[in-house]
Amino acid sequence: MLLVIGLAMPIGAMSAGVSWLLLRLIGLITNLVFYSRVDARLVAPGATHHNPLLVLLAPAAGGLVVGLLARFGSERIRGHGMPETIEAVLLRRSKVQPRVAVLKPVASAIAIGSGGPFGAEGPIIMTGGALGSLFAQFLHLTADERKTLLVAGSAAGMAATFNTPLAAIVLAVELLLFEWRPRSMIPVTAAVSVAAVVRVSLLGSAPVFPVHAHLTLGPAAYGLCVVSGVISGLLALVATGMVYASEDAFSRLPIHWMWWPALGGIGVGVGGLFVPQALGVGYDVIGAELDGSIALGVVAGILVVKTIIWAFALGSGTSGGVLAPIFMIGGALGSLEAHVFPAVGAGFWALVALAGVLGGVMRSPFTGVVFALELTHQFDAMLPLVIGATSAFAVSVLLLKRSVLTEKIARRGYHLTREYDVDPLEIHFVGEVMTSDVVELGGDLTVSQAVGDLRSVAARDDGGGHGGGHGVAPAWRQRLYPVVHGSGELIGVVTRRQLLDALSSGPDIAVAELARLDPVVTHADQTLKHVANLMAVHEVNRIPVVDRDRPSIVVGIVSLTQLLTARQRDQAEARERERVLRIRLLRPRDTGTGLGQGTPSAGPDDFATMGP
Repeated sequence: MLLVIGLAMPIGAMSAGVSWLLLRLIGLITNLVFYSRVDARLVAPGATHHNPLLVLLAPAAGGLVVGLLARFGSERIRGHGMPETIEAVLLRRSKVQPRVAVLKPVASAIAIGSGGPFGAEGPIIMTGGALGSLFAQFLHLTADERKTLLVAGSAAGMAATFNTPLAAIVLAVELLLFEWRPRSMIPVTAAVSVAAVVRVSLLGSAPVFPVHAHLTLGPAAYGLCVVSGVISGLLALVATGMVYASEDAFSRLPIHWMWWPALGGIGVGVGGLFVPQALGVGYDVIGAELDGSIALGVVAGILVVKTIIWAFALGSGTSGGVLAPIFMIGGALGSLEAHVFPAVGAGFWALVALAGVLGGVMRSPFTGVVFALELTHQFDAMLPLVIGATSAFAVSVLLLKRSVLTEKIARRGYHLTREYDVDPLEIHFVGEVMTSDVVELGGDLTVSQAVGDLRSVAARDDGGGHGGGHGVAPAWRQRLYPVVHGSGELIGVVTRRQLLDALSSGPDIAVAELARLDPVVTHADQTLKHVANLMAVHEVNRIPVVDRDRPSIVVGIVSLTQLLTARQRDQAEARERERVLRIRLLRPRDTGTGLGQGTPSAGPDDFATMGP
């Protein structure tokens, strides 16, 4: 862990530099395309009026360039970056091609700078991850260590882009690491911390969308946060469906996928003619939504047009991120809600809906909450954000099979789960499931003697050959036999198959000569997961259990089948419903007066009915 921390810190610094360069590159291309000037500052393509032909054709030209780069460079630069990063982690042993580290930011800058309705965060996540992966590939590291450095680069780039270090760490845990362990979480945190420090000198330390509204929260507002979250979840459902409907439509076109981003760009240009503010990254629009200064007509146009052109362009396979568009779409939804819901504070409902749509689209409610807080520093909105994001998440998981991130991986033929649970093998021990009634073989026995003795024991245990629980006597069901000295000390193990095979070829061979010496062993106080790992590494399905204080004494045998006992208990806890406690009322007895009145004394039988 300490080694990986040391490697992750320079990756964090480099990822911060890469994020700064990518933002500058987006600004440069935007200024060149829409304002005909050389300037690297981020500007909105729709901030001023442009020639309609430019608005229509610029995104198409950018899409064409992206298609060419993907066709003749690397197809992996297509898409918004996060599914590709997840795929590299889970399916490619965290190995990223060097060309992706160069082509992805260039393609994304061209797509966004020419008016594409995307954010820079997805490309930065993939580029930072590629940087971490390349760094790791030059070193002698395991796949898990490469994964940690890849995610460290991704999260560091994210933190540097938005000045959201905690959200970047949560994003890494919820989306990229697929584990919650010190060996990965601490190095990622180290990289993110370094990136956040480096960012101060590059982009400053202020929040990206500062909000200083005074909130007047009451019970009604908290209840409406649930309503906002449900609406946000439904919008997430619609937006995700539109993305993959668009992707399906493009896949049916009778032309090469290289041309799809250009066609997607034409759709973006058409949308930009109606609502120019929907073009580009849109940080200025998000800021206006969150401070409550945006006009109602613009909000309605952004909600409709931005959602359509984002889904259409993303389905075409161009390059760009999803977070900034989700922020803008969610903020637009909340700005509309602010005209219906009671006033709580400037931009409050936009903030709640922003977190809700993010939690619904990406199935990452904690990331949505922490992002919203760190982007605005509106920390007194924490509970409303939790309510809204969790409500949207609930709607998403109930109505949508997969998120916008995992659906793309599933369509490539892979299965992906993001539900974390305690492995039941981790909480059960060998001593709970092992067989303690063990038949041992003396090492000086011949094979024929050992087989004869086993058959005698089996016949005795089986009561004539028809018992043993499964039609096979316990002595034969054991299948693995410890081989011991005369004093009972373990010297090796031999299988039933080995004995039966040797019976015809060498019946006079000593059992000790057949035995596997120095066998894999475990202890009764080890977890079943430890045993499962031993079985996987050594390719065995039965292991002797020895006394921890006397490691040469066998106390049992554990088999692969017995490991399933923990799984069975876990399934029983998940599926079997039971009532544990009951309430029983004491009723007054008839006192014999015929009136059914009075307060009789309680006897032992009365109190016996009060048990659970």
